[in-house]
Amino acid sequence: YIMYYSQKVMGVLPQLKTMSIEELNQVKDMVNEVKVHNAKQSIKVGSKVFVVQKTKKTPGVVTKVKVKNALVKMNNKLYNVPLAMLEAA
Repeated sequence: YIMYYSQKVMGVLPQLKTMSIEELNQVKDMVNEVKVHNAKQSIKVGSKVFVVQKTKKTPGVVTKVKVKNALVKMNNKLYNVPLAMLEAA
C-alpha cells in the first residue's frame, strides 16, 4: 500500500521530522480538531458523505449532526460516525 501526498502536505514534512513524539501527538490531535471543524461547516442533515476508513470509503447520507458525531444511513442501517471520519461526497 503506497500513499501519495500532495506538494502542500510534503512541505510540512521537514518540520514534522524534527518533532518529538509528544509534539507529533499534539499535531495529530490538532488535525482531528480541524477535520471535525471543517466537517461541521460543510455537513448538514441530508448531505451525501463518504465514511472514510483506512482501506475503504462507504457512501451514506447524514440523518443527524451531533457535537462530535453524526448519524449516517449506510446500507439501510444507521451508524454513529465521528465527524472526523466524514468526507463530503
